[in-house]
Amino acid sequence: MSVRQKSLPPGLIALAIGAFGIGLTEFVIMGLLPEVAADFAVTEPVAGWLISGYALSVAVGGVALTAAVTRLPRKPVLLGLMVLFIIGNLLSAVAGDYAVMMAGRIVAALCHGAFFGIGAVVAANLVAPARRAGAIAMMFAGLTIANVLGVPFGTFLGQHFGWRSTFWAITAIGVVALIGLALLIPGRAATADRPSTGLRGELRAFTHSQVWLSLVITVLGFGGMFGAFTYIAYTLTEVSGFASSTVPWLLVLFGVGLFAGNLLGGRAADRSLSRTLVTVLAVLTVVLVGFALTATSPVLTIVALVLMGGFGFATVPPLQMRIMQYAHQAPTLASGANIAAFNLGNALGAWIGGVTIAAGFGYTSPIWAGAALTLAGLGVLLAALRLARRQEPAKADAALVDTVA
Repeated sequence: MSVRQKSLPPGLIALAIGAFGIGLTEFVIMGLLPEVAADFAVTEPVAGWLISGYALSVAVGGVALTAAVTRLPRKPVLLGLMVLFIIGNLLSAVAGDYAVMMAGRIVAALCHGAFFGIGAVVAANLVAPARRAGAIAMMFAGLTIANVLGVPFGTFLGQHFGWRSTFWAITAIGVVALIGLALLIPGRAATADRPSTGLRGELRAFTHSQVWLSLVITVLGFGGMFGAFTYIAYTLTEVSGFASSTVPWLLVLFGVGLFAGNLLGGRAADRSLSRTLVTVLAVLTVVLVGFALTATSPVLTIVALVLMGGFGFATVPPLQMRIMQYAHQAPTLASGANIAAFNLGNALGAWIGGVTIAAGFGYTSPIWAGAALTLAGLGVLLAALRLARRQEPAKADAALVDTVA
């Protein structure tokens, strides 16, 4: 392979910048809720709808908006989605009341699922087939960097210069991403693998049982990690004994795990997609169980936090690549549906974790619930691999499937 083939396509950098901005939009609001609630004179639970409303809009927009643009060229669609992102954050920055702020959040969220869904297809087409999972991981690296660096900085900015300053900064990031996408995404990556039948061809991918199984694996496998993470502040302070002031720094360590796991998961998936998924989900289950058992130890909690982030996000590139593999003739809508599945998993994991706390099982119970969800995802994956071996043995990962058949 030549040096040129090994170099990083500039288009991936533009996609990663867009992913960084979108990740920042999604998560930074969590650290600014008190300021936003006070400014609009609403309770914090009401302000919390700025988070849940965003997530619901992502789940809907990931499928609906992708379906609406499936006949259009991918590069102009990505540019249009980034314009939508800019408008949404601009609305949030200038919002005079809560309703306008919510509208801005919804507008920004609508582009989230479609951007990652379509962007994953474009990222995969920027590189050779053997490097596609790694390319997807590189795009999602922007999302992980948003957690590691963007959210703490955005929270600091909002707390010292007003929460609106954070959304002005995100709007500027959107403009940079828009220019990068326009200049650096080649036309060939946006037109490769396009179906000739538009939406009907994209919908045909959902007749494949493995596409539906992939969506279920995403909901359960990723939902388990997110369910454990949703209530992590309570676990860290009430069980592990950390001071509240240390929680942001501990979350930075979690974010470091996300970043490393995302990249390593992408590289491993390029070598063996199925083996990587089985290994990562199995180890993630063990990590969550270990975390629940040792959460009273501060040292072991720190180790578990990094590992949970690492193995949790190591699932993302192979999960995204798996559904694109089985929907290879028309991957765009299926890719967008999988982004919606990630968010559905987030909601499911958070809900189950909340139920266990409300039932009086304590602040480690969401971690146990997360382990159960991840284990269920692993079980569905193993069943899917058995089915794939019977249906399409030539396409199955024989080195792995033989071990579970």
